[in-house]
Amino acid sequence: MANAETGTLVIEGKKLRLSNPEKLLWPEAGIRKADYLARMIELAPYLLPHAENRLLTTIRYPDGIHGESFFSKNLPDYAPDWISRHTWNDIEYARLDSTPTLSWFVNMAALEFHTSFNVYDKEDYPTSIVFDLDPSEGQSFEDVVEIALLVKETLDSLAITGYIKTSGASGMQLYIPTGGKYDYETARKINEFFGSYFAQKYPQKITIERMVEKRGTKLYFDYLQMWQGKTITMVYSPRAKKDAAISMPVTWDEVRKGIRPGDFTLNNALERLQSTGDLFKPLLTAKEPEKSLESVAEQILKRIQ
Repeated sequence: MANAETGTLVIEGKKLRLSNPEKLLWPEAGIRKADYLARMIELAPYLLPHAENRLLTTIRYPDGIHGESFFSKNLPDYAPDWISRHTWNDIEYARLDSTPTLSWFVNMAALEFHTSFNVYDKEDYPTSIVFDLDPSEGQSFEDVVEIALLVKETLDSLAITGYIKTSGASGMQLYIPTGGKYDYETARKINEFFGSYFAQKYPQKITIERMVEKRGTKLYFDYLQMWQGKTITMVYSPRAKKDAAISMPVTWDEVRKGIRPGDFTLNNALERLQSTGDLFKPLLTAKEPEKSLESVAEQILKRIQ
């Protein structure tokens, strides 16, 4: 039970005190900390399954989106004892596996949640191959959508299923579940091959150039982000943007019809999810890659040896 207005919070037997419930975290969207807490409790059933067994990094904004921010990996000493933990590389990570834990992070003004590509007990194996579509300066979100659809055309021709989401900011990410079959080195080789292929097929639109100043106005296909110890904005995470956009899975029909990152926000996410359900749920249940992906991956790996 929660009463965010009074600052007292009891959820699943855990008692918290919400500090500064009236503080505006997203001023333009009119979202106070109390509102943020209410929204995230509503989203918890959708968000937690995608976070509970992954390494978590948050970005905290103690004074709201227009104030200073900092990344936080190591769980601080003052965190409650009931928060589950996992240690990797001498960092004690929180396991975001319960609504009380999520609520504690909300109280700490964690406005963004970023998770590892792997689950914590299979540290060398990402669970999906991820195409990170990152626009360059001068590109619009419509450009990102156009390229996402071009990528889908190729995947369709290979009978490979891709799941797409907005980043909540300017880009999109496309996930191809692997069930953790490929280690990071192998997954990166596959990802780099796809990136190089798209950059060659659409040389005026896509690049894999690492140096920002050399990308021009081409979309950056970031195959390097998917690596051990690195993170990506997790599905259903809010973003520190004026409209309180969140990273939302979308259907390919929606992509074709035209979408904007600001279409999906903390203020309307629950209504959408009650209608669509969790479009990324197949990523949670995939135990192995599609046979089509296995076949393509085998050909790619033979070709680059």
